[in-house]
Amino acid sequence: MDQLQLSEMVEKYLRGELSGAEKIAFEEMRVNDPELDQMVVEYHAFLDQIENYGAIRRFKSTLYDTHQTLQEDGLIKELRIRGSARIVNLWSRYRRVVAVAASIAGITALFISGMITVFSPKTPFRDIEELRRKVNSLERQSSTQRVELNKFKNKIEPGASVKFGGTGFMIDPKGYMVTSAHVLKDAKKVYVQNQDGEDFLAEIIHVDAGSDIALLKINDLDFKSTKQLPYGFSKTSTDLSAPVYTLGYPKDEIVYNEGYLSAKSGLDGDTLSYQLAISANPGNSGGPVLNKNGEVIGILNARQASASGVVFATKSKNIYQLLESLKDTESDEHVRIHNASSIKGSDRMQQVKKVQDYVYMVKVVLN
Repeated sequence: MDQLQLSEMVEKYLRGELSGAEKIAFEEMRVNDPELDQMVVEYHAFLDQIENYGAIRRFKSTLYDTHQTLQEDGLIKELRIRGSARIVNLWSRYRRVVAVAASIAGITALFISGMITVFSPKTPFRDIEELRRKVNSLERQSSTQRVELNKFKNKIEPGASVKFGGTGFMIDPKGYMVTSAHVLKDAKKVYVQNQDGEDFLAEIIHVDAGSDIALLKINDLDFKSTKQLPYGFSKTSTDLSAPVYTLGYPKDEIVYNEGYLSAKSGLDGDTLSYQLAISANPGNSGGPVLNKNGEVIGILNARQASASGVVFATKSKNIYQLLESLKDTESDEHVRIHNASSIKGSDRMQQVKKVQDYVYMVKVVLN
């Protein structure tokens, strides 16, 4: 394998694009080749630096545009020192402090204070209020920067052995979610990550190895529940050839795939599963499979993917059976599933926009 091929293999590995067999073979190569292992570590660090640099550049650009707008509106004046030297841009002067430590709210507060103190110390109160409203508008528009900074909020302990390669989705907005049971193999701790890059600690409530379903609950003070999920859950059988789609995390960002139901039974005639004609990787395991009405019909099980690209999905009725089995135990968990889908009748793009907020990457800590 030449250097170019090796670099491409490292990139696919880090992005979760290798098949299960390829990933195992590559990890064996890392163990036996220290230079390859170091290459993976360095490449991962390089990608992190690129992401961090992009977040800083985008936020810096927002501050610069706001400064220009305020200056053009006459709310601030450009000061000169010794006739020709201009005031140094606030971000350039203090970027070493701000880039790492400050939150969006903190940056905004410093920005307001600096604007009022430096640029307009004698400005009438009415103009100061106008300036405050404009900066508050900037804060509302900077949600993308807030998302980027949240990605630094990694709750997993440094040095922990983490297995990436699973997906889960909410079944109750109080924090209850399901995934494939095999995704949690050998787990000591479980974290789930939303599409904004935020990690939440989750607890394994129940595992049903027979249907390959596991129930999780997010137990994290940073998690905020919602009133209702946008999708419903189907109890009835899905027709052959019905169009379906899925969302999951075969890599570091959420991925959409679509296909159709190709058989009403799974591998070797398994009646608990569907067979799907859809593109999927092992990282998609545990993701929802939805029909055109925005109803969950199953849980994708990419563990059983074959060379021909056929995959299987555990039928959604098994979720109900899992919850019924909890009633026979002394569990005090009360999970409520709503059948109605609020996105029925919406086009596919609008459905995906609403569903993706409730689909999570599953991270398993092995030690």
